[in-house]
Amino acid sequence: MRKLWLHTVKIYISIGLFFYYKKITVVKESSIPKNKPLLFLSNHQNALIDALLIATTSGRFSYFLTRASVFKKTMVSKLLHSVNMLPVYRVRDGWSTISKNNFIFKTCTEKLKTNQAVALFPEGNHHINRTVRPLSKGFTRIIFEALSTYPDLDLQLVPIGINYKEGTTYGDSVSLYYGTPIPAKSMVSNFSNEEVITLRQTVQSQIKGLTTHIESDVYAETIEKLNVLNVDYLNPKAVNNCIETNFQQCETKPKQTKNGIKQLFTSLLILNLFIPVVIWRYYIKPKIAEVEFLATFRFAIAITIVPIWLLLICIVIALNFGLIYGVAYVIAVLLIALISVKL
Repeated sequence: MRKLWLHTVKIYISIGLFFYYKKITVVKESSIPKNKPLLFLSNHQNALIDALLIATTSGRFSYFLTRASVFKKTMVSKLLHSVNMLPVYRVRDGWSTISKNNFIFKTCTEKLKTNQAVALFPEGNHHINRTVRPLSKGFTRIIFEALSTYPDLDLQLVPIGINYKEGTTYGDSVSLYYGTPIPAKSMVSNFSNEEVITLRQTVQSQIKGLTTHIESDVYAETIEKLNVLNVDYLNPKAVNNCIETNFQQCETKPKQTKNGIKQLFTSLLILNLFIPVVIWRYYIKPKIAEVEFLATFRFAIAITIVPIWLLLICIVIALNFGLIYGVAYVIAVLLIALISVKL
């Protein structure tokens, strides 16, 4: 039953992401092992959306380490646990909670022992900037514990670069670059602090090559130049090459003009989803303090309130004109949504 639930959730989320994003591109430098223990290690720009994209494109069911603060409500906690999310406690959650991580890390070790996958964001927090921040050492603790407990474990580290065209807009595009798996045993022998440093530097370097990385001390001027050049942020290797060559070797895109048909269908979509749009714009969006949560909450509205709204309209139409007209209306709105996003 659990596998059926996970497959159902994955299919539903995948459909939601298909309607939400104009384009989702997945690039895998090599095949991702199907029956080996994996540790997915990704940059983190866009709150829960990052995890959903990995969950639906990696080809593996993963256990995601998620900040403990979102598990506070009982119902939410049960739901998150049901989709393989595990709480990780930080200092801001209180010093008394840090010891609870011992159980979480042991849980990860046991999952890896049975050739399952664990996914986490080693930067330790999220930020919309196109910069790979220094990695915390939490993921190295998982590696050390797994290999010290099971020395023959063929643990593979898979770096991931998530790249958004914009990051916060509806109808955005995103690319996920999965790097070549790194055998953890090749980097760990005596569990020393030097190996912790090497692991952090190696994984950070790999992630930097899979997503656009701009040094923080020159971020403002660099991002401005890249935007003027209209580079393709979905192709991080080309963008990084542009930066490394001091903007001499840059692949640029033609600037997009306003699409009248797209604007028409977007207006039609807003008209048909008037109540969900009002709830989003005037009730939920004003309460979001961090820009990194915009896409997550908008997507949550799209896969919860929007289907309920369409179902209610379908029922009203069906009761007055017949079921076939109600179903036809829902299909028409879905087609409008697709056209407004994909054009």
